[in-house]
Amino acid sequence: MRGLNDEAAYADDTGLPGLLARLTDDEPLDRRSRAGLLGRLAVVLARQGRRLVDSVVDIAPHIPVRDRTTLHSHFVGLDDEAIARQLIAAAARASAAVGAAGGLLSTLEMAAPPTLLSAPVQVAAETLAVVAIEVKLIAELHELYERAVVGPPAVRGAAYLGAWVRRRGLDPLASGPALRGVVGGAARRELRQRLLRRAGRNATSVVPFLAGAVAGASLNRRETTKLGQRIERDLRGS
Repeated sequence: MRGLNDEAAYADDTGLPGLLARLTDDEPLDRRSRAGLLGRLAVVLARQGRRLVDSVVDIAPHIPVRDRTTLHSHFVGLDDEAIARQLIAAAARASAAVGAAGGLLSTLEMAAPPTLLSAPVQVAAETLAVVAIEVKLIAELHELYERAVVGPPAVRGAAYLGAWVRRRGLDPLASGPALRGVVGGAARRELRQRLLRRAGRNATSVVPFLAGAVAGASLNRRETTKLGQRIERDLRGS
């Protein structure tokens, strides 16, 4: 695994990188465990008191990503297009699971004393988790199709986050805005607008009981699948 970041910070799941590494992992988690991780993520965000856009920019270089060799070792006997379908399906399942966990978390909060987990913080945590899942998907699709961005973790993370904002695959041989990613100015404003739209959709999961879980899971699955398919088409050049 090459990863966006070469640090071995993922063993510690008490901070943002470790929590997001677990939430983006392909290993299955039951809904209550995932809701617990999402709740811990919300608490960390609340205590930090940072804006969502800043947290997204900060975590982008820390998302663990598998390189082409690792992906083929995990999907033995499949060609690139078949692996891409597997990656998109896995990311959609993870994204849906986060939406369902958000609904469960809201239900648990209804029966618990007031905590740091206000509805806006829960929405921010779910949005951050979904963005991490989708940025990981984008990065791994680029690795799979031998279109990976070259450079230090900050450069690669910003480039893939820029691809998430623009909903387009990257040309690693290009220069200029295509690879500058999200660093400031107009690009950061574009990221903020995209995050606000996504957070607005994720707000459906804070409806308590089964309705929030079903709505959050369905919406996240649909949006992640649509994004993955669009990026994959770009990378295949069709």
